[in-house]
Amino acid sequence: MTDTNQLHKLDLNLLKVFESIYQEQNMSRTAELLHITPSAVSHALKRLRDALGDPLFVRSNNQMLPTSVCQQMAPLIIDNLSRLRQILQHWGAFNPLLSTHHFRLGMHYALEPSILPLLARLLADVAPNTTFASIKVERAHLTRALAAGHIDVAFDVALPIKPPVLHKKLLIDEFCVMMKVSHPLASALSAEDYLAAKHIGVSNRPSGAALEDILLQQQGLARQIGIRCQNYYAAKDIVAQSDYLLTMPRRLATQLITQLGMAADVSLQELPITLTGIETHLYWHTQTEQDEALSWLRHQMNHLFD
Repeated sequence: MTDTNQLHKLDLNLLKVFESIYQEQNMSRTAELLHITPSAVSHALKRLRDALGDPLFVRSNNQMLPTSVCQQMAPLIIDNLSRLRQILQHWGAFNPLLSTHHFRLGMHYALEPSILPLLARLLADVAPNTTFASIKVERAHLTRALAAGHIDVAFDVALPIKPPVLHKKLLIDEFCVMMKVSHPLASALSAEDYLAAKHIGVSNRPSGAALEDILLQQQGLARQIGIRCQNYYAAKDIVAQSDYLLTMPRRLATQLITQLGMAADVSLQELPITLTGIETHLYWHTQTEQDEALSWLRHQMNHLFD
């Protein structure tokens, strides 16, 4: 039974924990998204259970499954939290020169070199008191993260996403091939040589084809992946000391070489097979369409990549 006295004293921040557990069905992921410790999530859930007089969630393997009472109240609570966020977001005009707004950007680490330095320079000039954080968001949870306000906008490749999430293409990049300067194929790289060579595949997923391999497969082609690693920073070091080839977005490859002073160690070659370019899109939720700060940010991002 609900304790009325406890409800009057209920910390509304606990409802953010409730919302996240309901959406994620996982205590650890809730802690990551809210940037709090797992023990803080457990403590918050205990307080909610005491106040509402119901277990709310029961553990099943690695999931936290909602009780029937939780299923009834969750849509109402989440809807009202969303309305409250919209009210607070729309309150007052956004002045970039004076604002101390904190922007939360969902993106994969591989996009950070292409986006964050440009954004940091822009904000330093036109919104010097604002801050931002780059946050990893799984694609499967992108819509929920935007709807719950865990992130303000997201950057990713073109995804099959429909309203209430909106998106706009920011930029398109082409693939290139990185190899050491003394590689036997450095003077001439044919499609046959490329497919016969040893390659490094980069993906932070434990298995499955990378984007470039999917595009090759669509043409009935396949390459030999001899090494698979999780990030391009490790891959470029391997390339500089071996005969492996690394296929990657040209913008990122150029930035890696420039920032790390690797121009004398590796070279970039044209990919000898035509593949569709890599599109990077900006994603946001319809509930933030009228938010002045986020509308301003979206406009600035569009301007950066015009």
